[in-house]
This record gives sequence, structure tokens and C-alpha cells, in this order.
Amino acid sequence: MESLIANNNIGGLILFQGQPVLEAQLISRFQTVAKVPLIVSIDGEHGLAMRVSSTMAFPKQLTLGAIQNNALIYKMGAEIARECKRLGISLNFAPVVDINSNPENPIIGHRSFGEIRENVALKSLAYMKGMQDNQLIACAKHFPGHGDTHVDSHHILPKISYDSERLHSIEFYPFQQLINDSVQSIIVGHLQVPAYDMKPATLSQNVITNILKNEMGFKGLVITDALNMRGVRSGQRVSSGDIDLQAFIAGNDILLYSENPLEGIRRIKGAIQTGLIQQADVDARVRKILKAKYWAGLNQIQNIETTNLYQDLNSAEAQSIKKELFENAITVV
Repeated sequence: MESLIANNNIGGLILFQGQPVLEAQLISRFQTVAKVPLIVSIDGEHGLAMRVSSTMAFPKQLTLGAIQNNALIYKMGAEIARECKRLGISLNFAPVVDINSNPENPIIGHRSFGEIRENVALKSLAYMKGMQDNQLIACAKHFPGHGDTHVDSHHILPKISYDSERLHSIEFYPFQQLINDSVQSIIVGHLQVPAYDMKPATLSQNVITNILKNEMGFKGLVITDALNMRGVRSGQRVSSGDIDLQAFIAGNDILLYSENPLEGIRRIKGAIQTGLIQQADVDARVRKILKAKYWAGLNQIQNIETTNLYQDLNSAEAQSIKKELFENAITVV
């Protein structure tokens, strides 16, 4: 990992498991060897506890969907931002803005705020603003919408067989609301949308560049879903480097969890040299990433203090917010 950072200048890391002190020590160590500060990210949909042991687990999004006071969800987003920043994390892959419209969905379910598009959008906005008002980059996922699928994109490519009118009305709705506000990043899912392309959306220039960027007006960071997931291959026997190259050409700014970053770098460099990719396009995307790093405060890297780390990540204030969220989610049916 140190070699990838020091010698190949990879742009960031994603945390998947560990305990706080060790994670803090590793992040400090890796930032020390990075020529350009790393974006450290996490899937903290219900807080750090989704990936880091001995930390705070807030209610899942489906529980939060029952809360009528969205200011409480803003407060949770602000607290999650505080905890992430304390651990040296700058990007949280949350909120999930997928609409939970298929009860047989094996992968979204309780990760969604619910089945009503307005409720999903308003609660996603509150969560997003809570994080971004406190210098943590938020990320809406999984564009163009993973809520109405019946298979898991970790293993197979789901298909969304709706026409453009339905997609704009339902699936795209919460993404558009967050784009119209200030969401800084969006993850594109491994989803096939035949109305636009037979390729996975992650590798589709039509979905990413034409729809998300040009039509919907998104100017922030476009991030692939994890490129080690089977759904992105769609039955193809292709190399990791080819997947990385296709994802870049489609319009993604950040390639998440490449299985072979060095091969991906070689393939993209080769495509620049042959003129398949324009250097000006690469420069524009790198500049966008550097701006995001600066916004997140990564121009001033400091070692993460491990003294009182557990106490700081499990404060009385955080416990109080968690209790208030659960109390306000109680619903009479």
C-alpha cells in the first residue's frame, strides 16, 4: 500500500474494517508518504460503525425514514462528519438515495429512506447538508437508482427496464434534488439501463456524460461503484485495466476499488498517448479532485491524535443524538 501511494500517486483509500486506533495510525502513516494528500473514504451510511469497530452506530436509513423532523437527520449528519474528520476521513459514501420501491430487493432495503420519492429526497438533503456543512464530502448513491432491482450488483448485473419518463420521474428524482442543491459527489452503480445503454451504467458514456453531467447538470465528482464487484463485468472476460479504462472514458472522475491500479494507470496513460483520451480532459478531472481535497481541508495534513480517540468517537452528545433519532422514529401503524 505504501508503494502504491509513494511511487504511483494513487488518489485515495477506502476503509473496510478495523479498529479506530489502528485506522488512525495507518491513515497518518499513509498521508505522510503521499506527495498529494489522500482522500480517505468510508461507507458510513449509518456512521463509522458500518466499517470501524467500537464506534457509534446510528439508525439505519429505513428507520430514519419514519422520522418527521428532518432537522434531527441534519444533526446526525453533522455528528457523523465530526467523527469522520476526527479519524482523518474526508469522504463518506452516504446518503443512499435509492428509492426502495421493490420489496424483493436483496441489497438496498433498510439502506434506503423508503419508497416515497419526496421523503427520500428531503431526508437525503438533510443528511447531506449535515455532513457538508461540517467539511465532510457527501456522496449520493447509486445512480441511476438501485432501489427497484431484484438482484445484487456485487454478484450480477441488475437491469432497470423502465423508459426515460419513468426514470426521470422516480429513480432520478432524489439525485436531481441533491444536484440542484450542493451534493459534491455521486456514485454510479453497476446497473443496466436499456433505455440508455446495454453496458453497465458505470461504463456508459451516455449515462454518465450525457445524462448525469450534461442533462442533469452535475458538476461534482463522479465515482464508480467498487470496480471489484462482479456486476460491472456483465459476463465479460476482461482485465481490470480494461474496466478502469472504460470507466474513465465513460466520464468517471474517481475509480473506486480498482483490482489492479497499476494496470489501470498504464492503460489510461496509453490511451492518452494514442489520442483516445485528451490530456485536457484528464487535467480537468484532476483539477476537480484537487479542489475537493482542498475544500475538505487536506491542504493541512496533521497526524491523527489517538489519545481519547474512543471517547471522542462515542461522546455523550452522539449517544444523545442516537437516542433522539430512535425515539422520533417510533410510528403508529
